[in-house]
Amino acid sequence: MYRTLSSPQGGRIILDGKEVINMASNNYLGLANHPAVVAAAKDAIDKFGVATTASRNICGNYTVHDELEAKLAEFKGVEAVLVFNCGVSANSALIPVLVGKGDIIYSDELNHGSIIDGCRLSGAKITVYRHMDTAHLEELMEADKDIDCKKIIVTDTVFSMDGDLAPLPVLADLADKYGVELVVDDAHGDGVMGPGGRGTVDHFGLRDRIRYETGSLSKAFGSAGGFVAAPKEFIERFRPIARSFIFTASPMAPCLTAAAAKSTDIMMESDALWQKLWDNRNYFAEKLDKLGLNTGSSVTPVIPIIVGDAEKAQALSKMMYERGVYAQALQFPMVPRGTARLRTIISADHTKEDLDQVLAAVEECAKELGLI
Repeated sequence: MYRTLSSPQGGRIILDGKEVINMASNNYLGLANHPAVVAAAKDAIDKFGVATTASRNICGNYTVHDELEAKLAEFKGVEAVLVFNCGVSANSALIPVLVGKGDIIYSDELNHGSIIDGCRLSGAKITVYRHMDTAHLEELMEADKDIDCKKIIVTDTVFSMDGDLAPLPVLADLADKYGVELVVDDAHGDGVMGPGGRGTVDHFGLRDRIRYETGSLSKAFGSAGGFVAAPKEFIERFRPIARSFIFTASPMAPCLTAAAAKSTDIMMESDALWQKLWDNRNYFAEKLDKLGLNTGSSVTPVIPIIVGDAEKAQALSKMMYERGVYAQALQFPMVPRGTARLRTIISADHTKEDLDQVLAAVEECAKELGLI
C-alpha cells in the first residue's frame, strides 16, 4: 500500500492524514515548495499551458527548455546539457550511444537500476565489479586490456541506499591508465556535493577529466526530470539519436522546467541552503554516532540506520511513525540480505528541533528493540 501525502513536500508533511517529520524524501535543499520555485511554475502554466504534447525535436521545445539547459551548463561548469523527462531516461539514452554490441562496460555492483537498464539496452558486455572495489575493477580491466573495443566505467557518485561516495579520483586514474571513458550518474550529488552543490565531480576537482555525466532534477532541484552533461559537440550529435529523448511526446512540462530553472538560479545566487543542509547533516550524524547506531559508510545526507534483521527494520519504521517521524525501512532486494535498515535523508528544510525530535524517537525505539 502507498502512503499518501496531502501536503507539499517539506521537512514536515501530512502523510496518511498525520503530520510527521519527513525523513524519507530527496528534497535535499527544501526547494520542492520554495515560494520562488512555486511562483515560477505557476507563471509557466499561465504562459505555456500544462503539457508539451510533442517531442522537442518536433514542436515540443519551449524557451524554458533552452533556458534551463543553459543555466544547468553554467551551474555545472560544462559545455552543454540536454534535459530529459526523468533521470531514468537520461541513463537509458546515454549509455547505448557510448557503447554497443562488442564493447565492454565496467559497472559497480550497486549501481542504480536505471544505469543497469541503460547497460542492458546497449548490448555491450557488462562486467560487474564489487562495490567501490577499485582493485577488483583493475583486475577485470587488466584481463581485457588487449581486447580492441570501446570500454566505459559507469558508476553512481552518491549511492542512495548507503550514502557512500564513489572513489572517483581512483576511477578516473584507472580510466586514464586503460584508455576508457568514466561515466557518472550524480543524481544524489547535484545540489549536495561540491562547492555550492555543483556536484561530486567538482567535489573531487575532476571537472576536466570526466566528460559524461547524468543528473536528476527530482531531488535537490525540487522539480522533475533528468539531464546529460557533456561536451557541446557530443550533445549536438546525441540530441537526434537518443531514443528516450526523440520518442517521447512528454518531455519536461514547461511548469516543471521553469521550476528547475528557478531552483538553479537559487543555487547559483547563494549557497545558504547548501550550507544549512550540511550543518543539519553533520549535526544529525554526530548525534546518531553518539547513540552507538550503525550508520555504515555514509558521508552524505543519506544516512542509513543499519539494523540487519528485516522484521526489526520494519518494526523500527512503524514505531517511529507512531512517534511522528516517517523514515522508510529498506530490505532485500533493495539492499543486500542481512543489511535491512531505516534510511534517513536530511534536508535543509529540517529545523534543529525537527532533528532533535527524530533523534529522541530513534533512541527510544532502538532501546525498545534492543538495538542499543
